[in-house]
Amino acid sequence: MRKLVVSAFVTLDGVVQAPGGPGEDDDNGFAYGGWMVNYWDDQVGEAMTDLMGKPFDLVLGRRTYDILAAYWPHASEEDGAGPLNRATKYVASRGRPTLSWDKSVLLEGDVAESVAALKKEDGPELQVHGSADLIQTLLRHNLVDEFRLLIFPVVLGAGKRLFADGTVPAGLKLVHSTVTPSGAMIGRYEPAGELAIGTFGQD
Repeated sequence: MRKLVVSAFVTLDGVVQAPGGPGEDDDNGFAYGGWMVNYWDDQVGEAMTDLMGKPFDLVLGRRTYDILAAYWPHASEEDGAGPLNRATKYVASRGRPTLSWDKSVLLEGDVAESVAALKKEDGPELQVHGSADLIQTLLRHNLVDEFRLLIFPVVLGAGKRLFADGTVPAGLKLVHSTVTPSGAMIGRYEPAGELAIGTFGQD
């Protein structure tokens, strides 16, 4: 059984859209692309190196795939390209795109069923980066085993959110956390079952 891990850069108000630069994802007139860049520090970099320091494959939405495929196949090993280029890239798309990046596979049919089948196979960890729309599908079908979130001290008030409207209510368990010099909080969370509610002052 393969673990599926969602890794995301997130603002304090839950936005995951276009953290890395303008033009990355302008859907709905989003004007804040690159909101994460000025908060990158050595500890954030170490967290990403640790995430990619063991074998993994990728599950990506089409837009995120295109962003990564435009850069990483042409980058050097010294730039950290090796793990991404060696990974198998499973791509969710509503169309029939040409996938030019080496070791890229189009997920056929129902995406949730395809990812559930991948999880049952032998192989390395499955990681999801970016891919905000795809993540909503994975959440609805209870396919995420762990969240590795880098939460930055930024509020935007608009944009695609990690837990969008329609997310199934659930509890999470914090298994590790740290704060970086730039003020980013790095947290690892695992699903903890159905949401438990209660009332103060009652046994």
